[in-house]
Amino acid sequence: MSENLDRVKDYLLSLDLAIVAENEPEELVVVDDEESGIKNLVIDCEPPIVVIEQIIGPVPAEPGELFKRLLQMNNGLVHGAFVLDDTGERVLFRDTLQLENLDLNELEGSIRALSLALAEHGAELLSLLKS
Repeated sequence: MSENLDRVKDYLLSLDLAIVAENEPEELVVVDDEESGIKNLVIDCEPPIVVIEQIIGPVPAEPGELFKRLLQMNNGLVHGAFVLDDTGERVLFRDTLQLENLDLNELEGSIRALSLALAEHGAELLSLLKS
């Protein structure tokens, strides 16, 4: 098993996050923290970075103000950003951190930033994605 993945898993367990899936060859884990609104958060060790992604939802056929609001929401985020996946069909929260000097506080800050973003913008995001 990867030293990077082991370290990340230790941090996640220290943060009381439930590891719900794991792919050792791909060096990724999926975690939940439903109290914080986090469901199927993918944490992928891709040296030299770790990628943190949470699917928010599908882009509606008529996105209206969605893209403008996502950019405005990004302005207030502490870590990470709301982005579109490669196909442009789903909205994600995404953050990247350096693996070489990753520590518990840095990983926790990124995950808590997602929780805060969901608490602050979740209702509006759901409304925009249902348009």
